[in-house]
Amino acid sequence: MSLMVNAARDTWFNEPGNDYHLLPVTDRQMQFATAIAARAALEIPPEARRDRRRMSEWISADQGRGASPFDNYPSGKQVSFAERLSRQKRRPIPHECFRDKSLMSNWIDRNR
Repeated sequence: MSLMVNAARDTWFNEPGNDYHLLPVTDRQMQFATAIAARAALEIPPEARRDRRRMSEWISADQGRGASPFDNYPSGKQVSFAERLSRQKRRPIPHECFRDKSLMSNWIDRNR
């Protein structure tokens, strides 16, 4: 008998109209999404306003749109490590390395 009850319960939980698993959007998510929408002149989809997972997906999809010009710059740790190598080896770091993280990485690899 309990097998039939479990089967019926599992069927009910897995129906497409059941939204028991949906978590509401957090305040921080909504604030961040509103800022993104205002910056990019976009509208937040209604399904993203109701579901935390869909809101997260919408925010993640926007991450590639507004790439910053500083995204390609080396990190602070990379620069400090390169400067330490530069002092130890007494070799200057080329100026273009400070504007491109792949160039900085190559310089570090060559001067270890």
